[in-house]
Amino acid sequence: MAHSDEELINVAKDVREKAYAPYSDFKVGAAVEAEDGTIYTGCNVESASYGLTVCAERVAIWKGISRGEKKFGRIAVVVDTEELTPPCGVCRQIIWEFCGNVPVILANLHGKSETIMMGELLPRAFDSKFLK
Repeated sequence: MAHSDEELINVAKDVREKAYAPYSDFKVGAAVEAEDGTIYTGCNVESASYGLTVCAERVAIWKGISRGEKKFGRIAVVVDTEELTPPCGVCRQIIWEFCGNVPVILANLHGKSETIMMGELLPRAFDSKFLK
């Protein structure tokens, strides 16, 4: 991988500032690194119709997919909380489906971080192998 954990976290911190979260004020930034080292970013975007809100992790992954990426090596997620905040259930499914069992770097704005494998966050994941 071309970037350090710190670099990936900093990219996610920067994009977090662009989040559109007027209802919850819960801003999230994500940076997913493709296997060739390219970084794709995403921030959460809220809607007044809460069910239409989209998470930062999905924005970052879909941005990479829309640019032709097929393989990702890891993802960093940054939130301004004391306790490190993992991806929601929907994002866990999307990360698993498009990234597989990659390292997920959880970080906050206070310098705390932890890396956990996606398989730990989503054990016994559902994926395309069940559709055959």
